[in-house]
Amino acid sequence: MTHLDRFERPLRDLRISVTDRCNYRCTYCMPKQVFGDAYEFLDREELLTYEQIARLARVFVGLGVNKIRLTGGEPLLRRDLERLVEMLVAIPGLDDLALTTNGVLLERNASALKAAGLRRVTVSLDSLDETAFQAMNDVGAPVSEVLAGIDAADEAGLCPIKINAVVRRGVNDHTVVDLARRFYGTGHVVRFIEYMDVGHTNGWRLDEVVPARQIVEMINRQMPLEPVESEHLGRIANRYRYKDGGGEIGVIASITEPFCSGCTRARLSPEGRLFTCLFASEGVDLREPVRAGVGESDLASIISSCWRGRNDRYSELRTGQTLIQPKIEMSYIGG
Repeated sequence: MTHLDRFERPLRDLRISVTDRCNYRCTYCMPKQVFGDAYEFLDREELLTYEQIARLARVFVGLGVNKIRLTGGEPLLRRDLERLVEMLVAIPGLDDLALTTNGVLLERNASALKAAGLRRVTVSLDSLDETAFQAMNDVGAPVSEVLAGIDAADEAGLCPIKINAVVRRGVNDHTVVDLARRFYGTGHVVRFIEYMDVGHTNGWRLDEVVPARQIVEMINRQMPLEPVESEHLGRIANRYRYKDGGGEIGVIASITEPFCSGCTRARLSPEGRLFTCLFASEGVDLREPVRAGVGESDLASIISSCWRGRNDRYSELRTGQTLIQPKIEMSYIGG
């Protein structure tokens, strides 16, 4: 049975954040001045266990979800993540399981994740330029660590690999073409993401957004591109392929070309709150009923009711007023 929200968008995708912790302090996500040494992350006992996550995932799949992505924080900071992967891939009806990571811990974990049943990974890499990359991650992490993780994922067969790059004017926009060129012909897809106003800590300003169309133009001038049509419901990236057959890139234009009308995503936070939008301010508690032993049919009713009442379309309505409304942080709920 298809579950539709108020704008007739089906529930198809679930993002599960397994931790709110990260080993980066990216300026657009977890700025150091907020997420410093004194910041209080969730205690271990507050987090959903893997068994509780898997139980909720089964319910979501029963409601129509066919794609799950594990996120964070940095999900590979969660111990024995391959154990959760094994639980999730065993769920009948789940067609796709992927992971988004900053790549630092991927080299040592790629083989185990693949063996557990993980299919694909998306790796965040904002620039190949050391100065620009370290200005973004703000912990001195070198590009080489991420490239090693990408190579390990490639060797393990976690393909095709997507490389996500947030583009911020004056910080890394001058390195866009180099990043595209590095993965040209590799079979991996670089996706350039407009700098977004997630949460309230990243100091977002509209004049620091590099429009997706401008990014495409920058690359097209040196490596000619043509658009790729996609009928996939829930698609967030506009796809372009190199005219000479060297692969493709994607651009995610959530600021200049909002895609709320096709959004099919729900998000589960590390301690079990259900959010129906990346820019939401409140979530529905699923941890309490799960820990209380509520049956799966009753859990399904809670989730279905939440989804059917969903009317989120923040990016389409973005105004000066909505910008100052309370929003969850991306580091807590995943991208």
